Amino acid sequence: MHMPIPEAALIARKGEIVRALQRIVPGEGVVAEAAGLVPFESDGLSAYRQTPIAVVLPETTAQVSEILAWCHANGVKVVPRGAGTSLSGGALPLADGVVLGLSKFNRVLEVDYANRCAVVQPGVTNLGVTAAVEGQGFYYAPDPSSQIACTIGGNVAENSGGVHCLKYGLTTNNLLGCELVLMTGEVVRLGGKAMDAEGYDLLGLVTGSEGLLGVVTEVTVRILPKPETAKALLLGFPTVEGAAATVGDIIAGGVIPAGLEMMDNPAIRAAEAFVGAGYPVDAAALLIVELDGPAAECAELTGHIRGLAEARGADFLRISETEAERLAFWAGRKAAFPAVGRIAPDYFCMDGTIPRRALPQVLTRIAELSAQYGLGVANVFHAGDGNLHPLILYDADIPGDLEKAEAFGADILKLCVAVGGVLTGEHGVGVEKRDLMPEMFDPTDLACQQRVKCAFDPGLLLNPGKVFPTLHRCAELGRMHVHRGKLAFPELPRF
Repeated sequence: MHMPIPEAALIARKGEIVRALQRIVPGEGVVAEAAGLVPFESDGLSAYRQTPIAVVLPETTAQVSEILAWCHANGVKVVPRGAGTSLSGGALPLADGVVLGLSKFNRVLEVDYANRCAVVQPGVTNLGVTAAVEGQGFYYAPDPSSQIACTIGGNVAENSGGVHCLKYGLTTNNLLGCELVLMTGEVVRLGGKAMDAEGYDLLGLVTGSEGLLGVVTEVTVRILPKPETAKALLLGFPTVEGAAATVGDIIAGGVIPAGLEMMDNPAIRAAEAFVGAGYPVDAAALLIVELDGPAAECAELTGHIRGLAEARGADFLRISETEAERLAFWAGRKAAFPAVGRIAPDYFCMDGTIPRRALPQVLTRIAELSAQYGLGVANVFHAGDGNLHPLILYDADIPGDLEKAEAFGADILKLCVAVGGVLTGEHGVGVEKRDLMPEMFDPTDLACQQRVKCAFDPGLLLNPGKVFPTLHRCAELGRMHVHRGKLAFPELPRF
């Protein structure tokens, strides 16, 4: 087992590390000069920056395997990186490590319409999968707002969702297989084109593992035929409570829309000014409800949902009449994050999930916290599955504003856990929520989770510093607490 070498020693070895990487990936495959490293200093969580020793950009699985094997043998830390759109600091570099970028893995390798799947490299964008298959009437269902830029490899790492995840599921529900390179350089395959694989669900374990277990170099995803009809409804409400209650009414009534999103007034105004989608700018809250399937079913459910919304006080209704109009409705929602960037110098995009019944309570409390911290907030979220994305507005040039924004965000996440929710829905833990993990998990829970990390990466070289508030040496996890002569959880393996 190779333990990480101290930071100062590794930085002093920069020349040796760069030369070794250049032997594996010749030409322009290694970035080591200061100016070239700047774009890799951060990811979508841009409040934090760190310059790595170097960035290596392999083009083949064999090169990834050789890079990881060399780093493993020499105790060098590695941070995998896709498009860098992570909003939790998952791809934040280390000063004493290298970044392994997968942007050159950008090809669609195979489309198998008979088995309704596509085999792609991890650097293919989310929207790129749909672009590759839409000519035959298919699409890839998970659609994060960053789908034009985020990559499938990153989606696997974070188990990303999107506005259609309520009906069609997250990445894990649309993933059939992957090729994974372990820290030792060993290449393994999990799953495939079949609906299910024998043995333990290692594919499920890897999905959402945030780059801590291995580097994904190939992905097999499920593709779906486009529905016969898709209609989107815009429902405006004079109160946030009315909109939140309508969300519960829709699901309780047995209707599972393709998408069910909610925005509050600050988010509505920002998105409408940015996109011009036809949103009601005076509404306190807006629901976007999409129905898909047979035309008769969509027509029936449209009337049903309209009745539910009006019973809760909805005073604005628009129904998409064309595909262009439907896409325009969604364009405002999917552009909400950059739109909010126009009304504040900086913002933190939070990510927590709560039970739907707690929506009114949580939104009221977020408003109180906004007043307490003196910072604005715009709420945009996947209402159907309770995945909140409060955008905390601040100015990094004002002393203390960043710290207030971080404290505000931490209070929102603690609130999510307190009402029965979880710390993340799709953005991951990364560094942003790492120190909040004890809010959800006790030390035994965290130790069990880290045992999984140790099974894949006993040297703790792959993306260390993410997810776990305290990264114990794997050998330390074997020192189980003995109480009255008995080991706690003796059935678990000890390292």
